Amino acid sequence: MKAKNYAVVSVLLSTLLMCFVDGIISPPYLYKSIIKIVLFLLIPLGYFLLYKDKAAYLKKLFVPKKKDFLLALLLGIGVFVVIMIAYFLLGDYIDLSGIKESLTSGIGVTADNFVYVAIYISFVNSLLEEFFFRGYAFLMLKEEKGRKFAYIFSSAMFALYHVGMTSGWFNILIYILSMAGLFIGGCIFNYLNEKCENIYPSWLVHMCANFGINTIGFILFGII
Repeated sequence: MKAKNYAVVSVLLSTLLMCFVDGIISPPYLYKSIIKIVLFLLIPLGYFLLYKDKAAYLKKLFVPKKKDFLLALLLGIGVFVVIMIAYFLLGDYIDLSGIKESLTSGIGVTADNFVYVAIYISFVNSLLEEFFFRGYAFLMLKEEKGRKFAYIFSSAMFALYHVGMTSGWFNILIYILSMAGLFIGGCIFNYLNEKCENIYPSWLVHMCANFGINTIGFILFGII
């Protein structure tokens, strides 16, 4: 199989499988995290081992540059603020108690362990997703399949990935808006990384977004 086809198929199958794990199997969070590491880290690394001439792409993803760091930081702060405003404005239209129950009964997240989960989500999980969706599925595929394809494909996969984990959380209108927002967010992340040719700008914004989501989690679990 050609390298570019392997990458597309592996991203699509890994995303669908992770969506199935989140939405149907719903294992405890630790097991889910292990599965995600295999799909989002080991499979892409397997690509670079199999196609050794592509190893230069992997190295470029982790070369830090100061360029546009300030823009990413400001955008990240803005995303955090928007998430918190949306929570307070739209909270009545979201089944917050259902989300809390889903997290507890579905994957074992409780007030006792949420602090540790939040730290993992904010720093480790965000990096894992940025490596997979922006590094592997965008920056690398942009060189192989073209800019337009990479933008649309990686952003669509990023939105699809969230379908399983968020099913049943919102009414249909907010759910559709959320998926559209994730697609647009994926495009913005791609744009930030394209300018710097690494995954650090989107990782910074992604962390700030997760800080906002985790702040809501702290509120739901009565921690703050």
